[in-house]
Amino acid sequence: MTLRQLSLLALITLVGSSAQCADWPQFLGPQRNGQSAETGLLKAWPQGGVKEVWRVPGGVGMSAISISQGKAYTLFQDAAQQYLLALDAKTGATLWKTPLAKAYKNQQGDGPRASPTIVDQVAYAYTGEGVLAAVQADSGKLLWSVNAPRQLGGKPADYGMASSPLAVGKCVVVHVGAPRATVAAFAKSDGSLVWQAGSGAAGYASPTLLTFNQVAQVVSFTGTAAYGIQPNSGKVLWQYPYVTEFNCNTASPINVDGQLFLSAGENHGSVMLQVGAGKVSPVWETLGRRSVMRSEWQTAIHLNGYLYGFDNVGSAGPVSHLTCIDAKTGEQQWQEPRFGKGNLISAEGKLILVTTKGELAIAQASPQKYEELGRQTVCDFTRQAPSLAAGLLYLRDDKEIICLDLRAR
Repeated sequence: MTLRQLSLLALITLVGSSAQCADWPQFLGPQRNGQSAETGLLKAWPQGGVKEVWRVPGGVGMSAISISQGKAYTLFQDAAQQYLLALDAKTGATLWKTPLAKAYKNQQGDGPRASPTIVDQVAYAYTGEGVLAAVQADSGKLLWSVNAPRQLGGKPADYGMASSPLAVGKCVVVHVGAPRATVAAFAKSDGSLVWQAGSGAAGYASPTLLTFNQVAQVVSFTGTAAYGIQPNSGKVLWQYPYVTEFNCNTASPINVDGQLFLSAGENHGSVMLQVGAGKVSPVWETLGRRSVMRSEWQTAIHLNGYLYGFDNVGSAGPVSHLTCIDAKTGEQQWQEPRFGKGNLISAEGKLILVTTKGELAIAQASPQKYEELGRQTVCDFTRQAPSLAAGLLYLRDDKEIICLDLRAR
């Protein structure tokens, strides 16, 4: 594929996502950056709190919710199996649930980790042990499935496979972590292997399609490095070592005005990279115990030159501060101490945060100070990122799936 064709591929992806601005069809939204283009959302905290639209029983799992063409999708498990579930996005009524694999058990939490990706009326899912599956979106019919680590001579990551599938061109890309296949692409049509790239641990982040220097590339933040990969061939364009204790690179890579932002927990820190032809180099970095941003598993949000995210202090992040830093310099602008662990997305100039305690909070996205509009408890312990589509916010815990109304009244 030529440079022009790769750039066109990225443009098509962006246009397609814009045309479905009311959808949130994959992990962290249309562009995999946690940002929504929606407007008409509440501007002040409603009297009596945010209105609940529906609440239905769910199941165990860390998968977030994807919304496409009136359906809400997520992965969960019961005592026996892992499922891909489809609900009516407006009512919460179950449309279908498709079994994908046996129930997954892990010391860091049971159930599937990855979020489903929906494109061209097909839902792609990745289970806790690494079964990649394609399911017909309207009927729930299983089209194909493949155990990716097993096929490529690897084994599941220590804490489970957490890579949300990336659909690009004719392929679906996931992290595998096999000796000669850290990342691999499988054909949308039948699940056959198209290419494999890199070596080493899979990590827990999800691949994303980013464009640097007019070149569209799959950027994979694996357990030991970041890779830029040609989407159609699997050719490695560049790589940048980023070794973290326990291979816990989990937050997604972000394109920040043509530069690449990486962040990891376990007291590792952050780096901003200039991506060139075949090489990358640091613009700034803030590492170790004095770092200003250590994203344990929460992807930071980039808005108007600033990065907002969770700084998890100490091994495994026992203390978490909500932090704003200058994206150009890495300098801290403000910190909300001991905010607690959580996840966040953004819309209409606001941060939408969900804490692990099950609290929903909304704050202005300002580099001057933290300004919270309000908060309320909506669910039990949760680690999943919230999802926003057509003014409705979707989130879940290990028991229920919830829909809240964020539209201005």
